[in-house]
Amino acid sequence: MAEHRSHGKEEMRWCDSCGTLLLGRGCSHCSSKPRVFEVNSPGDIRPAMDGGEELVRSLFRRSFGSDSPLEERPVFLNKVAGEDRTEEVVIGGSVVGTLRWDLVERRYLLDLKADGASMIEPHAVSNVIECGKLSGHVQGRTYPGSTIRKVMGDFSSGDPLVVRSGASVMAAVARADSRSIMDADKAFKVKGVCKAPFDAGPRSTRDVFVAANIEHLRRLESNALSDIRSFAKGKRQPVTASFSGGKDSLASYLLAEKALGPLDLLFVNTGLEFPETVDHVREFASRRGLTLHEMDAGDSFWQNVEAFGPPAKDFRWCCKSCKLGPMTEGISSLYPRGTITVEGNRSLESFSRSDTRFVARNPFVPNQTVMNPIRSWSAAEVWAYIWMKGAEYNPLYEMDYARIGCYLCPASLGSDWERTRSIHPELYARWDSHLRDWAEGRGLPPEFVEQGFWRWKSLPPKMLRLAEDMDIRLRPEGSDNVSLKMVKGVSPCAAGGHSVEAVLRTPLRRPLEMMRDSLRTVGDVRYSEEFDLALLRHKGATAKVFAGGQVSVVAPNRESAEELFDLTVKALVRYQMCTECGICAKGCPRKAIRIDGGLRVSEACDRCGRCLRSCMVAHYHDRIVA
Repeated sequence: MAEHRSHGKEEMRWCDSCGTLLLGRGCSHCSSKPRVFEVNSPGDIRPAMDGGEELVRSLFRRSFGSDSPLEERPVFLNKVAGEDRTEEVVIGGSVVGTLRWDLVERRYLLDLKADGASMIEPHAVSNVIECGKLSGHVQGRTYPGSTIRKVMGDFSSGDPLVVRSGASVMAAVARADSRSIMDADKAFKVKGVCKAPFDAGPRSTRDVFVAANIEHLRRLESNALSDIRSFAKGKRQPVTASFSGGKDSLASYLLAEKALGPLDLLFVNTGLEFPETVDHVREFASRRGLTLHEMDAGDSFWQNVEAFGPPAKDFRWCCKSCKLGPMTEGISSLYPRGTITVEGNRSLESFSRSDTRFVARNPFVPNQTVMNPIRSWSAAEVWAYIWMKGAEYNPLYEMDYARIGCYLCPASLGSDWERTRSIHPELYARWDSHLRDWAEGRGLPPEFVEQGFWRWKSLPPKMLRLAEDMDIRLRPEGSDNVSLKMVKGVSPCAAGGHSVEAVLRTPLRRPLEMMRDSLRTVGDVRYSEEFDLALLRHKGATAKVFAGGQVSVVAPNRESAEELFDLTVKALVRYQMCTECGICAKGCPRKAIRIDGGLRVSEACDRCGRCLRSCMVAHYHDRIVA
C-alpha cells in the first residue's frame, strides 16, 4: 500500500471527496484524484477502532476543551518508535499529532502537529496563547513569556499548545504552567507552523473506506487466492488454518476458505488467553460449522515461571512451552503425515517477520508447512478486507487493543497492560502480584514492575535512559537463576592441550541419570553412580561433570576446549531446565528422545544436533545463564 521514501517516510494516499484513506492508486467510490501525504516508516497504518477513536478524541478534549473537528471523521494510527505505545494520528489525510503512553506518568499524552493546531484552533477554549508577531524562522525556537499577550485555559508544563501569532497558527509545547508562563524566561517552544489552513474534510464511515478501496481489495484477494490454489493443488497433506483469534489469522482463513472450502482450525490455548479470544475462536468455528482443534497448554506457564522467571521480549521461553509444545503434539497426533497450515504472518508486523515468505517450513513443528497469503498486506488492508467480507472479529479490537495474544505477553505495551487492569482486573492482579513478589525477593524497586522494566532481560537504550532519569537500580540482589562461575578459563595444560573449569548452579534438581541422557546428545557418556560423575568424550576432547555442578574440560586445543565446554553447559542446562514441551522428541528423526519427567535420550541418538536447535532452553542459553 505505502510507497517507501528514502528519508524514512512512506507515501500514503487520501481521497478528499470521500474523506478516507486509499490503499491503491485511486478511489473506487468517486474516482477523484487522490492527494499524497506522508507518515513515518514502516507505514503499517491502521484504522482506529471505537476505543482508539475515543482515546484520540479524549486527548483533544482534555487539552483544548473540544473535539468537534473529529466528529464522524475516521482516525488512522501509524505506529512509530518510542518508549511504549507511540502512534501518529492521521485525520483528514494529514498527521495532526502523535499520541504516546508515558511510562513515568502512566497516562496518554498528545504531541500536537501543525495541521492539528490549525484544525483545532477555531474550536479550542483551552491551551491557547496569543502572541505578538513572531518573525523569522520560528520552528524549534523557545520564546519567553514577554511575547505572550493572552492565555486561555489551565495547563501544565509539557502540555500541547495552540499559538496565535498575527495571522499565523502554530503548534507548540508549554515550558511553564498557565499561571507562570507570562513571567517565564522559557515559556513555550514552537513545534510547527501551519503553512495553510487545514480542515478535517467530510464525515465518513467504514463502509465508505471499503467502497473507496473495493477494486484494490479484489485485486489483493485474487492474487492471494491464486497463490493458495497453486501451492495446495495436488498436495497429499491436508490443509488447515491456524486461528489465533486475531485479525491476521481471520483474514487468512477467509482467503483460504474461498480458495479451498472450509478448513479445520488449529487453536493453541496457551492458558493465558483473554476470555474474549477463547469465546471468539469457539463461536467462529461453531457458527461456520468448522472443526476446531483446541490444543491446550493447561498450567504450563505457571509451572515454569518460578524456574525461568518472567518472560521478556528477548527471552520468550513461554512461546515454546505454551504454544509450540502443544502445537507439535497436536499436529503429530492429528496429522501424522503432516499438514499445510495457512497462517496470518505479515512482513510489516515486526522486524523479525520482515523476510516472511509465502511458503516456509516451520522449524519448530515437524511435518508442518506454512502458507502466508497476507505476508505483504498492511494492517489497513487486513481490516478493509475483513469489513468487506462482513466477518465477525475479536471484540478486544474495539477496546483499542492493536494486537491480540497472551494477556501478560512481554511484547505487549504498558498501555495495553493498563487497559487490561480495567477490563480484566482479576487477570491483572494475578500477574502483577507475581511480578511484585518476584521483584521484592530480589531487592528490586516497585518501578521494576510499574514502568515495565521486567519486559527485557537486557534493557534497550531507551529503558536504560529511563532508569537513569528515574535514578532507580535494576540489578537484582542474588539470584535463583542459573549461574556459571568460571574457576579457570581456557588455559594451556601442563601436560599439553587446553582445559576449562567452572561450576554451574541451577535451581531445579532432577535425577542424575537424566544428566547422562542429556549429555548423550553431545558425545559418548560413561556414568559412575559411586562417584556421581559423568565422563563425556567428543571429537578427541573430554569433559568431567560432577553432581555438584563442577565441569572440567580437557581438549587438544583451545577451539576444541571451548566447543565442548559450550556444548556441555548447554546440555546440563537443558537437563535441569527442561520445560517438557516435547518439541525435541517430535523432531528427532531417530526417535531417540522421549519426555518423562524431563529429557530422556536413548543410545539411538546420533548427535545430529536437531534437538539442540529446536530447544527453547538452548536457544535462550545466554539469557538463562547469569
